[in-house]
Amino acid sequence: MSDETQRFLDRLAEHRAARLESQGQEPTWIAARRQAGAARFEAMGFPTRRDEAWKYTDVRAIARGDFALAADADFSPASAAALTLPIDAFRLTFVDGVFSAALSQLDGLPAGVSLVPLSAALAENHEAVGGPLGRLTGVEFSPFSALNTAFMEEGAVLRLAPGTVVEKPIILQFLSRAGEAPVMSHPRILVEAGGRSQATLIEHHVGEEGAANFTNLVEEVILERNALLTHYKLQEAPLADLHVASIHVEQARDSRYTSFNLNLGGALVRTDLISDLNGENATCDFYGLFYGQDRQHVDSHTLANHNAPHTFSNENYKGILDDRAHGVFNGKVVVKRDSQKIEGFQSNANLLLSDRAEIDAKPELEIYADDVKCSHGTTTGQLDEEAIYTLRSRGIDRQTARGLLTLAFAGEVLEEVDVDAVAERVELAVAGKLPERFNLAGLVEAAVALGDE
Repeated sequence: MSDETQRFLDRLAEHRAARLESQGQEPTWIAARRQAGAARFEAMGFPTRRDEAWKYTDVRAIARGDFALAADADFSPASAAALTLPIDAFRLTFVDGVFSAALSQLDGLPAGVSLVPLSAALAENHEAVGGPLGRLTGVEFSPFSALNTAFMEEGAVLRLAPGTVVEKPIILQFLSRAGEAPVMSHPRILVEAGGRSQATLIEHHVGEEGAANFTNLVEEVILERNALLTHYKLQEAPLADLHVASIHVEQARDSRYTSFNLNLGGALVRTDLISDLNGENATCDFYGLFYGQDRQHVDSHTLANHNAPHTFSNENYKGILDDRAHGVFNGKVVVKRDSQKIEGFQSNANLLLSDRAEIDAKPELEIYADDVKCSHGTTTGQLDEEAIYTLRSRGIDRQTARGLLTLAFAGEVLEEVDVDAVAERVELAVAGKLPERFNLAGLVEAAVALGDE
């Protein structure tokens, strides 16, 4: 066992001892799952680049980090307000993984919606939580899912009763503090959407400049028949933060899951997104945009499992990399035997703004049925100098021209974003501060029109 693995296990033992001293013995089933997670993590250790799934991502910055666990959720209300998305929404807020009631807003939560911190759900020891928790993403999935299970204590549980339609978005906000020593958090999110329910979930990761913390997230989403969920994951953590996320979705017949995976911050970011299409007419749409600068590393792995006939998946991921940033895209569509009449489409396009930026892209199809429609492809290029010249000939400076064309490249994904506050955060990160005469609605159209002349 490596020193790094031992350090995390020691931290877990310290945490358990402190928790038992302050809160007493925890339920047996929770303790058993923690023990299983710790045992699996000890056996696996941290992944290395010799592991195929981690071939392009070096996690030594995480393995060698000396991370503590946050003891409180203190955060300046003014600082939190500056980071919070200006959206009328229901909100659960966590500071370095610790729930903050003061920064949350649940007033007016409609009937049929249950939104509670995981700590409260675990304290009540409901079998309804213990059953689905860990069913989709178990300790075998990866060392990080095992580590999350070992430290599993806080997060969110969202349940939608059958037929419930939530008009306002639901936001899970994760704030990262710039403290004297780095901390780690292992949030666990469970979403259960009953039949014919509809909701928009916005997961927002953001923090104070200078924060250098580690977030290890596991999220499980269960959609019953005809359930519709739009899920935004806006990751704009400070540039020194480390972020690993595993999102696993299970879809019943006629359900639809729409994912927007928007990565703007963090020193090292790895996201695994998996959808199991288990019932006929189930549909998943994966939209992704990752933007890297300086020496950021952003790794996106996606998987659409067509486990039933007449299922549909569509994926469109865009990567924009500047300076010495490194991006990884690995998208896979698997069509199981007898899953006929499915459609699975996948597209990945990447834009390199620097000669030193790098992208590793690997789209994959694995098909065991013969009556299907599937396609995949990836492209990588740079900004068109002729288009930049055309824009400059119209009186636009070079920096603004680059921003316009970069935003035009991202436009195919941004056009699908229905939440203005989210789109504006992405626009600002990707294109910078543009002159006021441009607006988001006409920006992409103007840049494309000028660039095509």
